[in-house]
Amino acid sequence: MIDFQHVSKIFKGGKVAVDDINLSFEKGEFICFIGTSGSGKTTSMRMINRMTDPTKGKILINGKDIQKINPVELRRKIGYVIQNIGLMPHMTIRENIVLVPKLLKTPVEERNKIAEKMIDLVELPREMLDRYPNELSGGQQQRIGVVRALAANQDIILMDEPFGALDPITRDSLQDLVKDLQERLGKTIIFVTHDMDEALKLANRIAIMSEGKVIQFDTPDNILRNPVNEFVEELIGEDRLIQAKPNITTVGEVMLNNAITITPEKSLSEAIKLMREKRVDTLLVVDGSGVLKGFVDVETIDRRKKTATIISDIINPKVFYVKKSSLLRDSLQRILKRGLKYVPVVDDKQKVVGILTRASLVDIVYDVIWGEEDTDEPTDDSETTNTQQPQMEV
Repeated sequence: MIDFQHVSKIFKGGKVAVDDINLSFEKGEFICFIGTSGSGKTTSMRMINRMTDPTKGKILINGKDIQKINPVELRRKIGYVIQNIGLMPHMTIRENIVLVPKLLKTPVEERNKIAEKMIDLVELPREMLDRYPNELSGGQQQRIGVVRALAANQDIILMDEPFGALDPITRDSLQDLVKDLQERLGKTIIFVTHDMDEALKLANRIAIMSEGKVIQFDTPDNILRNPVNEFVEELIGEDRLIQAKPNITTVGEVMLNNAITITPEKSLSEAIKLMREKRVDTLLVVDGSGVLKGFVDVETIDRRKKTATIISDIINPKVFYVKKSSLLRDSLQRILKRGLKYVPVVDDKQKVVGILTRASLVDIVYDVIWGEEDTDEPTDDSETTNTQQPQMEV
């Protein structure tokens, strides 16, 4: 879909920013450019929408040389998200979201539908559409920046370190959002970052750059297992779990199969009975097909028992989860970093298939560091048997 053919960029004074790179990206891929400051990663991305033009070589999109496309027309077909978001402060959120569709002369009624669809995608209330950017938090503004890039239905989205200025928890949540939207909508995303954890988590393939050259272009697993030189090894760092334990790669390989669930129409008394039987203080709420809808905990049941009768009255939909197919190293970092004790695991259709506990992840870390040694220390299974506590998305 996107092809770099012997592309170089030389600025005035002879500075070589990009040096004879050859890359090919497929439709629907999530590509990350990563490297040190001045490595050429941002320049490489900016050449895709002709914010800067190559000095040598060609960039093709769907087989067409972009130098033969009007740059304004080209940019209207390519979404763009930058670090400082770039929302227009004098425009409402609605107007910001549909900025490109308006330029394309999309009818007002259709633009309103687009705005509602986009804000629903990022799970923000529709009443925010008529607010202004300064009335939203930084994380909320960033979510709007993401969906604005999707609103014109462009197949290619460029993202230039979009989450670099955010706090770690908000950043983690937005990474999840972008990856989920990319997979669901089949978009091709070209993402520039200086954060290896971010690249490993998001990308299908990573282009590691240094001094204008692509040093290695490969999948995250292949880069972790087979770094081509010391520069890549140093960029990766020594603390990547996958290098020490390559035989365990996905959540599905280590998850437990004892997730305790309940459906929305069940009564509060049925929920309490199930909690007592299973010795848990939280239940995952699923629909009739097993799709995760949220959770309820014993504190909420106790607080609402006089005003609520069934689970759907008190369900909390903000449950943090991971996919069965997710790479273990990503989930490990997120769970241990956040201090989560328990996370539900879902399949590609959002059906609950298991749980991942902090205790089981800690066991993996112990195995990696010390091996499977015998120990005289007693095992504390309380986290896996007595507590089922999903954590909230921020």
